Amino acid sequence: MLPTTSVNSRSQGNGALSPRDAARHTAGAKRYKYLRRLFHFRQMDFEFALWQMLYLFTSPQRVYRNFHYRKQTKDQWARDDPAFLVLLSIWLCVSTVGFGFVLDMGFFETIKLLLWVVFIDCIGVGLLIATLMWFISNKYLVKQQNRDYDVEWGYAFDVHLNAFYPLLVILHFIQLFFINYVIISDSVIGYFVGNTLWLIAIGYYVYVTFLGYSALPFLKNTAILLYPFALLIMLYLISLACGWNFTKMLCSFYKYRVK
Repeated sequence: MLPTTSVNSRSQGNGALSPRDAARHTAGAKRYKYLRRLFHFRQMDFEFALWQMLYLFTSPQRVYRNFHYRKQTKDQWARDDPAFLVLLSIWLCVSTVGFGFVLDMGFFETIKLLLWVVFIDCIGVGLLIATLMWFISNKYLVKQQNRDYDVEWGYAFDVHLNAFYPLLVILHFIQLFFINYVIISDSVIGYFVGNTLWLIAIGYYVYVTFLGYSALPFLKNTAILLYPFALLIMLYLISLACGWNFTKMLCSFYKYRVK
C-alpha cells in the first residue's frame, strides 16, 4: 500500500491534516521526539532492538516489514525509538576497546581510537552516506515527484545503521579473534581469511541497504543499488592476486591515528 501523509482518524473534513496534527508530523517534531527519548531509557524497547539486530543477520527482510507497520500506524518510516542506536553505540565502544587490546594500545591510545571511530567513522561517515543516499533516492529513484512520496532523511539514516551493524560485528568483533594469529601474518591464508571477512561484511552492507530502499513502494529501479557487488567481487579477486591484506592496512591506519 502506498504511503500517504494523511491519517483519516486525525484529518479534517477535506482530507487534510489539521494544523495541530500537521505540526506533529513535521521532520522537526519527529526529530525532537526522537532526541528527547535518548534521555529516557525506560521508554526504549531494547528487547525489540535486540530482535532487529538478530534478524539483520538471519532475515533482514523481516526488519523492514516492521518499518511498513510503523508507516501504517505512526505515519513515518524512520524509527521513533533510539534503542537500536544506543545498543549499536555500545557494540561500537566495546568492539573498539577490543581492537585496542588486540593491537596492544595503551589506555589513552584506546580512548583516542574510540573517539575517532565513534565520531568520525560512525557518526560522521554515517551522516554523509545517509545524506547522499537521501538525495539520490529522492532525486532519481522516486516514481512520482511529489512531496507526498519522498524518502525521509531519518529513514535513510536508519538504513545506514541497519547495514552498518553486521559490518561492525564482522570486522570489529569476529575478526578480532583471527587478527594476531592468522590475518596479519604474511601467509596466503592470512590475507585470504581477512579479505574474505571484508567481502562478507561489505556485501552485507550493500545487500541490507538495497533491502531498505526496495522496501519503499514509491521507489523505482532500486536494483541498481546491487551493482556495487560486481566492483566488490572484482576488487576481492584482485586483492587475492596481488596479496593485499585489507585488515593489515586497517590496523596500520588505526595505529597511525592514535600517534
